[in-house]
Amino acid sequence: MKQLGDDAQSAREHEANLSVAEAYANQAAYCRANGSPSTARVIEAVVELVGQGEPGAFLARIREWQGAILGDAVPLRSAGALRGLWLSGEEPGLIPIYAGEEADDLEIVAKAIRRHEAFLLPWLDGPPQTNEAGRSSTYVSAMLWLAAQGLPPRFECLEIGSSAGINLMIERYSYDLGGVRTGPRDAAMHFAPEWRGNPPPSSRIAFESLRGCDVAPVDLADPAKALRLRAYIWEEHAVRFERLDAAIAAAKVQPPELVAMNAADFVEAELAKPQPAGTTRVLMHTVVWQYVPEDQQRRIEAAMEEYGTGASEDRALAWISLEGDRSVLAHALKVRTWPQGGDWTLLAASHAHGAWIDWRAA
Repeated sequence: MKQLGDDAQSAREHEANLSVAEAYANQAAYCRANGSPSTARVIEAVVELVGQGEPGAFLARIREWQGAILGDAVPLRSAGALRGLWLSGEEPGLIPIYAGEEADDLEIVAKAIRRHEAFLLPWLDGPPQTNEAGRSSTYVSAMLWLAAQGLPPRFECLEIGSSAGINLMIERYSYDLGGVRTGPRDAAMHFAPEWRGNPPPSSRIAFESLRGCDVAPVDLADPAKALRLRAYIWEEHAVRFERLDAAIAAAKVQPPELVAMNAADFVEAELAKPQPAGTTRVLMHTVVWQYVPEDQQRRIEAAMEEYGTGASEDRALAWISLEGDRSVLAHALKVRTWPQGGDWTLLAASHAHGAWIDWRAA
């Protein structure tokens, strides 16, 4: 039976063979395809400087990266570093790029790196923190589909790689998904992604609980942490800044239930707890699996398979995955269910941040 980790392993093997230039070119194309030419311009300037042998610790670290440079999201780490510098107000020279003006990107980025290496270097230490609320539309779309398949429509949600826990507050958001509406009237946020294809099933869903983990949880109340999240929001996506502000406000009212824990330990611990009757326990994640170490991936898969053997119509188990498919420069929304079992089912292709959803399920 094909596992999610099999796809990840194949992608890792491909990415491990990519040169720095190839990895950065792929990411730049991805950014353009998802509506952020300014991020693409920064990425292209950085890799050109790397290729030219421009001196300095920041570029040298990229040039000599040990590991899969695309799988480790190094292009986005470097782009986030420069955007964080721009947001800090310390480098006004970056204005033309983020304003969409014609400019000598290479010279602008080179000067910024030379002047601010001490600021930029730490951004290469860890993966991007994107935690995009718009991706919650795919979670809810998948849950509507799961409920229509006969699984209990009350969900006990377990999210790995939750970052700031923005998508652990989905019971406070409302949605218009191809004309199918769900969520509270007094929602903290409303989402209506461009819908392509047939709408998802119109089902009634509810939430038993929402819990998540991250190896380095982000406190939305900390201005420095919030700035880091803003740095990974692409300049052209103004609505995403509004969503982040709304998420910060919602978290101040009631913080999401989030723990500092690695993904495998969290999944194993949560699956060991009793499951309420009449619920579907669902593991879910968006743009996280590539960062989960392979040994943890296998532990998670084994834990899900083992727990799935005891799943029933009254206590079901599901797995919702939204991960990048770089062959089409989009994201793939997939699900697995127990006791039904079987292979992964592709439900939709999605924009990287939920701007559109292309529904593929029958």
